[in-house]
Amino acid sequence: MALPGFLKRHTTRIALSLSLLLLLLLSASRVLDWSFMQRLENYAYDLRLESTMPKGLDPRIVIVDINEQSLLEQGQWPWPRHKVAKLVDRLFDQYKVDVLGFDIVFAERDVSSGLKNLEALARADLSGNADFKLKLGQLRKELDYDQVFADSLKGRRVALGYYFRHDGKNAKTVGSLPEPVLSAELFNPADVAARVADGYSANLPELQASALAAGFFNASPLIDADGVVRRISLLQMYQGALYETLGLAVARLALREPGIELGYAGGDRDAVALESIQLGKRRIPADAQVAALIPYRGRQGSFPYVSASDVLNGRASAEVLRGAIVLLGTTAPGLNDLRATPMQDVYAGVEAHANVVAGILDGNIKDQPAYTLGLEISLLLVLGVMLALALPALAPLWATALFVATLLGATAFNLYLWKVANLALPLSSTLVLVVALYVFNMSYGFFVESRGKRSLARLFGQYVPPELVDEMAIDPGAYTLEGESRELTVMFSDVRGFTSISEGLDPKQLTHLMNEFLTPMTHVIHHHRGTIDKYMGDAIMAFWGAPLHDPQHGRNALLAALEMIERLESLQGQFKAKGWPPIRIGVGLNTGEMTVGNMGSEFRLAYTVMGDAVNLGSRLESLTKEYGVQIMVSESTRAAVTGFAFRELDCVRVKGKDKPVGIFEPICLLEQATPALLQELAQYAEALACYRAQNWSLAQEQFAALQRLHPERYLFEVYAKRIDHFLQFPPEAPWDGAYTFTTK
Repeated sequence: MALPGFLKRHTTRIALSLSLLLLLLLSASRVLDWSFMQRLENYAYDLRLESTMPKGLDPRIVIVDINEQSLLEQGQWPWPRHKVAKLVDRLFDQYKVDVLGFDIVFAERDVSSGLKNLEALARADLSGNADFKLKLGQLRKELDYDQVFADSLKGRRVALGYYFRHDGKNAKTVGSLPEPVLSAELFNPADVAARVADGYSANLPELQASALAAGFFNASPLIDADGVVRRISLLQMYQGALYETLGLAVARLALREPGIELGYAGGDRDAVALESIQLGKRRIPADAQVAALIPYRGRQGSFPYVSASDVLNGRASAEVLRGAIVLLGTTAPGLNDLRATPMQDVYAGVEAHANVVAGILDGNIKDQPAYTLGLEISLLLVLGVMLALALPALAPLWATALFVATLLGATAFNLYLWKVANLALPLSSTLVLVVALYVFNMSYGFFVESRGKRSLARLFGQYVPPELVDEMAIDPGAYTLEGESRELTVMFSDVRGFTSISEGLDPKQLTHLMNEFLTPMTHVIHHHRGTIDKYMGDAIMAFWGAPLHDPQHGRNALLAALEMIERLESLQGQFKAKGWPPIRIGVGLNTGEMTVGNMGSEFRLAYTVMGDAVNLGSRLESLTKEYGVQIMVSESTRAAVTGFAFRELDCVRVKGKDKPVGIFEPICLLEQATPALLQELAQYAEALACYRAQNWSLAQEQFAALQRLHPERYLFEVYAKRIDHFLQFPPEAPWDGAYTFTTK
């Protein structure tokens, strides 16, 4: 094949391919700022991180956890400072830890000892009582809990925690900052693009003076656009000086306090930008914001956790703590610092700092030096030009083989740099280029979709998402609008108190509110392979398992319901900002045989489901209000779904049906169930068994105990009222334990 003739025949095709290459080059060099490319790169980074994490337990770093057990045994947080001092003494004197870092700030004084009130009495009512003053003088030292805590820190390798503020001109300063790791005269601020703080909340001066170091622990400025924490500030600037993060402060103490120097590419600060921090002989890679990629080693629990209460009571394992680097933090509900990370959406902030410490000690923090941009652009140029010229010349089979080989080769090269050179070279731009050129060349000239797919889109496009239409297009003859009987799962969702909401809004506001509510709910249903049946004002009816067969229809429906509740919760802030009332919904799910197909009249048809199983789903949604739950599923849906924790709500007869049906509340995935939740469910199951056995007195005691432990759970109040009623008016024998509802 003559090259000039080839180029002439494929000029347009090659030119368009090179245009795609140019767009990707502009995106890689940040001339074009495409947010979706950053999202793809974040996803590619997360996949590489998760696939290469060491996992397992790192025993060098131990997290002493102020957990729920600690709060139950030691009292609510904050604890008196003398108790925290006792904790410090225990860790160093009894357990012989090496370093202690606090993922907590002590910015306010502890007045729990009553010393302040005693001193006020000495100045006023008891000013003439010499004995009182003498005794007060003797007690002052042990009642000054802040000083007791400060004394416990002296001479020990302790790093306190604090956080910087970035609030603008009105930023406040509280407490006392530590000495900066680099004062203004030791570096040129113009060379460092560190995050600049304008305020702080730090520890009491006497506490800071007694500790060897302190580091900031807030990572919020570096949360990526998708809400995930992948990086952490190593240094932040305040009033021209640089201060270190908590993980860096703890690592310095563990390494016996080596000094910090700023590292520049080529070693010349005046020539190239900052790209690392030098900690003694260790090089810590840093980006333009003096931030590092967190070297997560696994999901939460990659480091040993020890209850703070066990340490205080001397029950903790000496073997686990001896010689360890300890981080004191909290995972207790209401106190925990939770973050979204590449491994999981809920991750303890204190463990993020533990990963940073481990990464500094091991030297495995991923590097992104300035030359990675040149390497990325060079790779794009080589692959882009090669594919732009080769793909038009190849038959589809060989073009596919070249595409697969190029895709695998580029990925393997990237992973080699990741694992061997510890280099985080961007991957998404290369993969997008290869995929885009292949897809473009394979689809060139084919602008008309197949007739079968167009037909399916006309028939089902208004009910199911495009992704399912694409799946159906593989075998379009298998799908029809004719009626048939199938086992499906149906969902009914309704807004609570919609009448009151609508009365408080004008028609335009109400329209906007419903659009902004229904759109994300529909996205969630579509994401989980659901079919929208209809919108009924504020209500949604959807089903799973048709038109596309789905063996997991019950599970997908339940996942959609749970995500709808989460998504709605995230919308509340937007609604509030617009002056709209909060929205709460009830969701009912039922699985069973239903008739599905195009139904209606000669004037209007709709693809819908009908049958007793559908009616039961609607009744369950109505019953959510009766039990104070957001989601209710039938026993058939419960049986179809595994791996979830459920609470059995009741056995009921709904209006229009004589046979009782079990109803359940889905709570969470079993792997996410806490010991406290499992204990509550077990206690509730015992109480429910007593209720059904008509052991009213014992059931009354057990539900009363549950109410005291969980006053927010309306369900326990429901049973308490029923038991009160049955104590006066016992049910007629024989009683099957089912409760009959006479209204819809």
